[in-house]
Amino acid sequence: MRVTTKGQVTIPLEIRQKLNITPTSEVDFVISEDDRVYLVKKSVSETEGHFTRLRGIATVKMSTEEIMALTRAES
Repeated sequence: MRVTTKGQVTIPLEIRQKLNITPTSEVDFVISEDDRVYLVKKSVSETEGHFTRLRGIATVKMSTEEIMALTRAES
């Protein structure tokens, strides 16, 4: 496997499939005491921010203009 000038490598398909690595997955490189490098897929809980898991679950049936009008309304 060759490293590009940008420091990139391609993870072989069989490894991506075995670890279920998708284009949005996050991985770490871990260096062992004997200078071996391991690719480790981060777990979902490690990659989620406080609000990431909530993204896309809102059910409000309002347009952006209606929401903006509510936030700008004088109280």
